[in-house]
Amino acid sequence: MRFSAEWGSRGVLDTTLIHPTLVAEASADHAIDRGGVLRHPLRFQQLRLDVTTEDVPRFGERPAAAVG
Repeated sequence: MRFSAEWGSRGVLDTTLIHPTLVAEASADHAIDRGGVLRHPLRFQQLRLDVTTEDVPRFGERPAAAVG
């Protein structure tokens, strides 16, 4: 996945993979330009202290079915 530095920019941001220790809720949309670059940034909403990193599916995986 490529992320542009700003609207209309051809510059691409570097990506650094990390091992998360906290879960944060973010808002985003699916706006992708013709070059396959995401057009809008993510927006931080809140930390989710009630959720662990093991509860969250990895990027590209489907969430587990709810039990109960």
